[in-house]
Amino acid sequence: MHTENAITIASPLARVFAVAAAVEGWPRFLPHYRWVRVLAGDGFERLVEMAAHRDGIPVRWTARQRLDPVRHRIFFTHVRGPSRGMEVCWFLEAQGAAVQVRIVHDLTLAWPLVGPWVAKYVIGAFFVSNIATKTLRGLKAYLEQLAP
Repeated sequence: MHTENAITIASPLARVFAVAAAVEGWPRFLPHYRWVRVLAGDGFERLVEMAAHRDGIPVRWTARQRLDPVRHRIFFTHVRGPSRGMEVCWFLEAQGAAVQVRIVHDLTLAWPLVGPWVAKYVIGAFFVSNIATKTLRGLKAYLEQLAP
């Protein structure tokens, strides 16, 4: 399963990176996030538990988050939950006064017979694409309403 979601945000790159990396604050401005808990780690690598909903259907996962502030990348590896093994990368690229944010999700499920179908259509198309789209739209709305 491979999905990509992208949006352009009119906000400084450093601010977009800081807000995107501080996942524990997402539930304050992303209503589809139920909670985010930092379970362990420091500023550049930590274990986080994230819970959201896809139009009323609750989902939860635990991921290792790694930050690369030099290249403006945020990496996640899902370590618990149905999406265990999923690799996620947030790419932030300055475009003049704006920032293009692109989220890439990749998952291979080694379940016999149904793994690829479940990964592509259930996890990818139904859950990941929906939640990632809402996350990017909410991040954009939040950041663009902040004072410059």
